[in-house]
Amino acid sequence: MRAIKGLLVVATLTIGVAGTATAQNDDGGTFDARGIPPVPLPEVPVVFDTAEGQRVRVSVIATGLSHPWGLAILPNGDMLVTERQGTLRLIRDGVLDPNPVPGVPEVFTGVNLSGLMDVHLHPQFSENGFVYLTYSKPTEEGATVALARGRFDGRAMSEVRDLFVADADGPGTAGSRLVFAANGDLYMTVGGAFNRVRELAQDPSSHIGKVLRLKDDGTAAAGNPFAGQTDSSAEVFSLGHRNQLGIAVHPETGEIWASENAPLGGDEVNIISGGENYGWPTVSYSREYYGPRIADRPWQEGLVQPELVWIPSIAPSGLMFYTGDQFPTWKGDLFVGSLMTGRVARTGHLERVTFNRQGMEQRREWLLADLKQRVRDVRQGPDGLIYVLTDGAHMFDDADDAAVLRLEPVD
Repeated sequence: MRAIKGLLVVATLTIGVAGTATAQNDDGGTFDARGIPPVPLPEVPVVFDTAEGQRVRVSVIATGLSHPWGLAILPNGDMLVTERQGTLRLIRDGVLDPNPVPGVPEVFTGVNLSGLMDVHLHPQFSENGFVYLTYSKPTEEGATVALARGRFDGRAMSEVRDLFVADADGPGTAGSRLVFAANGDLYMTVGGAFNRVRELAQDPSSHIGKVLRLKDDGTAAAGNPFAGQTDSSAEVFSLGHRNQLGIAVHPETGEIWASENAPLGGDEVNIISGGENYGWPTVSYSREYYGPRIADRPWQEGLVQPELVWIPSIAPSGLMFYTGDQFPTWKGDLFVGSLMTGRVARTGHLERVTFNRQGMEQRREWLLADLKQRVRDVRQGPDGLIYVLTDGAHMFDDADDAAVLRLEPVD
């Protein structure tokens, strides 16, 4: 930003070649705004130290992915990865199949944030083979968010059909994540509460800016808080969200935790409860991209406060509670993928949040920051190791430079 004749002028950035950006002044002129240069992913495993003295080896499992979004690890260790462009990829024995998995529905990719999003296995996947996908579904208005389910036989998807199509028509920028609770309920986030439609986050009749609770067949779960009410959607579980890119189940309490992206500071992680209002855009810790505060204050009686807040933003994405035995000192910790910090390219990382015995936040540790990657998702494998899905070095790069990383302990 720069002040000219007493006015605050915001420069608009257009990303150029790696490590540089072109910024436009108010008069249409341009100037260079150089960013942090990219770092190639390591060709051999690297070891780093962490806060509790745990040494960790990071290995690149597979590369060649283009803007991946979701990661699901099958019981046999194979991996399914969604790419935003509308392709589902299979990684088997550490090798990325060059051919996309067939059978994926048609996906809208007309804007930068649209496309194929989450991939999630049914709790009884070993018996039924069900794989769930969320994606941007083309509509006359642009796109909405849809939930599809099909059977994966190890090679292809079959019997794929939409189970649920959200009432969220718009430009197609709504994020969506999935998680199954222990009782079999399926929680689905629908974001997209931006700009002219942001107020719909407060409207229980719209799916924009909500967490939904569904049965595994895509119908509304029994006992949802707005079911049967006038001008309300039976699928809505909570409201007042902006764009939720991560969701996880707490391993001890069974609570649903969801991460939420704000514009400029004020990213959140919330503990989701039925019927509660999480405030967006009535209250917020964030600012508009051009400067002013979103709301007059960050809290209001009757609106739920976040469990975690980030200022500046880290653009939180995938969430995971670690429950394995490979990293004993990390058991119960929350892992949060970060796409970038403070809207600075190539500052993504994996963030570890620890809690005390009362369940209150204790500390936060950055991991993998030296790799300068956008961390899109994080998952625990059946082997108890941690797998990280990167989204490459920059959100607008066309290179197939994204990867799956594996974290394992070093004795």
